[in-house]
Amino acid sequence: MKRSLHPLTMWIWALLLITAVVLTDRAWVALGAIGVATVLVKARSDGSPWGRSYWIALRIGAVILVIRAVVGVLIGVPIPGRILFTVPIIDLPSWMPGIRLGGAVTLERLSSSLHEGLIIATVIALFGAATSLTSPHKVLRTLPFFIYEIGITLVIATSLFPQLAQSARRIRLAQQLRGHEKVSWRGLALPLLEESLSRSLQLAASMDSRGFGVSRKRSRYRPEKWQISDSAVVALTLLVSSALVLA
Repeated sequence: MKRSLHPLTMWIWALLLITAVVLTDRAWVALGAIGVATVLVKARSDGSPWGRSYWIALRIGAVILVIRAVVGVLIGVPIPGRILFTVPIIDLPSWMPGIRLGGAVTLERLSSSLHEGLIIATVIALFGAATSLTSPHKVLRTLPFFIYEIGITLVIATSLFPQLAQSARRIRLAQQLRGHEKVSWRGLALPLLEESLSRSLQLAASMDSRGFGVSRKRSRYRPEKWQISDSAVVALTLLVSSALVLA
C-alpha cells in the first residue's frame, strides 16, 4: 500500500517546480519536470476519479503547444536567423507596426514559439499532477476557515473534468453493453447532463445535511497530520528548485 502524504504536500511540490520552471525559463528543466511528474503519477496512482487529471492536463498542454507553434509561424514579430520556409505575407494596417501575418519563418522564430508553448504546457501539467496525486476532498479539509468557501469552489472546479470523463466513459460502456455499436455524442450528451445534475443535487444535499454555512466556527479536528515524509519531500523539492534557479 502506498504511504499517503499530507494533502498539501503535492501542491507545494508542484508550486515549487512551477516556480523553478518559470524562473529558469529553460526547455530541459520543463521537460525534466514533466518527466518527474509522469513517474510520480504512474507510481502513486490509485485509480480515483481525479487520477486522470494529469493525462487530461497533458493533452491540454499539447494542444496549447501546437496552437502556440502555429501562431508563432503565422503571426508575430520577425526574428532574423536561418530561414526554414516562407508563408505568404498578408498586409496589415499601418497602426500595427512590427507585426505581420506570414513571411519568412526562421528556426529562431519557430524555436521561440515552441519554447514558450512548452513552458505553458509544463505549468498546466504540474497543476494536473498535483490534482491527480491528491484527493480534492482531503485538500478541502485542511484549508483554514477564511478561504474555505473559495476552496470549495476550487475543489469543485478541479474535480469537474475528471468526473465528467469518468461519467462519459461509464455511459459509453453501458450503451455498448446494450448493443449500441457506435455511440454518438448526441446520444451521450443527455445521459451525461442528467448524471451531472444528479451529482450536483447529491452534493448540495450532502453539504446541507452536514450543516455547511450554518456555523462559522470550524472544528479543530484535523484527520491529516504533517509527517516527516512530507517535510522531506518539500525540503528536497525546495533544494532542487533553488539549485536550478541559482545555477
